[in-house]
Amino acid sequence: MAEITKQLVPDKLLELGLAFSASKTFLSAVELGVFTELAQSSMTAAELTEKLGLHPRSARDFLDALVALNVLDRSNHRYSNTPESDLFLDRSKPSYIGGYLEMYNTRLYRFWGSLTEGLRSGQPQNEAKNGEDFFGTLYQDPARLKLFLEAMSGVSMGVAKAIAEKFPWEKFQTFIDIGTAQGQLPVTVALSHDHLRGGGFDLPVVRPIYEEYVAS
Repeated sequence: MAEITKQLVPDKLLELGLAFSASKTFLSAVELGVFTELAQSSMTAAELTEKLGLHPRSARDFLDALVALNVLDRSNHRYSNTPESDLFLDRSKPSYIGGYLEMYNTRLYRFWGSLTEGLRSGQPQNEAKNGEDFFGTLYQDPARLKLFLEAMSGVSMGVAKAIAEKFPWEKFQTFIDIGTAQGQLPVTVALSHDHLRGGGFDLPVVRPIYEEYVAS
């Protein structure tokens, strides 16, 4: 029997090469608050365009691209969140992980554009490339600091839940989280164990952001 040779096509290679466009579409949606708006109710393209302040020229294509990426649903000309988007990308929910994605969008995404240069030179392509001190600058800008701490909360959510569930907290009465950032860990632990008293410790500049998060 003659061996049937599978025809080779470049589809996967092209998809990989253009993957940045899907990523940036998604990251822009997080930045714009698409999922937070749709957490309230489903909307038409016109309603979302007005809510988000988008130009109508590309708004519908943008929203349909999010449907194609399986982060939005569309039915009867109305857009809505998928279950995952609603749980993890609504800024009003404690399960929000978008802070991490927002940091990727505003800070890290552009650095990947210099990957080839970094591979050839061996030099860092982040803020250090221009002699900047990332953390020194970060702690002087309250808005950027809050975004960074929200990102840390997003990326550490799973770990915080695991610590709250697996550690033998019944043996303890108090706890303190050193380097608490926004306070994801102490809040998660405290909400899971009513008998505990505790808190978080970090730099003074972090305190207002920590207190706002704990109060929420």
